[in-house]
Amino acid sequence: MTRSANEVMSLSSKAARGAGAPPEQAALFGRAALCHLAAAREAETLRRALEALPGGPILSLPPAFIVLQEEAAEAPGAELPAPAADPALIQSYAEAQPFLTTVIAASRRLTTDLNTPSPRLPAHRIALPKELAERMQALAARLLVPDTAASRLGGAGAGLTDND
Repeated sequence: MTRSANEVMSLSSKAARGAGAPPEQAALFGRAALCHLAAAREAETLRRALEALPGGPILSLPPAFIVLQEEAAEAPGAELPAPAADPALIQSYAEAQPFLTTVIAASRRLTTDLNTPSPRLPAHRIALPKELAERMQALAARLLVPDTAASRLGGAGAGLTDND
């Protein structure tokens, strides 16, 4: 099944939130998941990253890229060791950065150019494997409030004032 790039990014982000990731790391995972699937990389890597929460690469990769950008601001051309994670996922996170970020595979190092914006995120339809989509939807559903009278009394839902 194919989905829009925005739908894949949003679902991935919600799944990470449902699995326990903080909002910013979940949003970054959504961007990286989009890059990962657009490049036809193995979907199982994304599932493993989600299952590793509340630890794992979804939490450990974003700080590494922040440090890289800070180092590059002080010394252009700075390189840092790539964090310990699946190389394909590291590549996807590199592609999701706002500045051109390169993974030097031979030395397992990262470099970024703060003067060059990264290429635009893919805007075409993305193949999202059914099993991964179902797992992401189950994780994202953890964010929803139960549909009960008590939750509605507490303010959940649109109630009778919804006029959209």
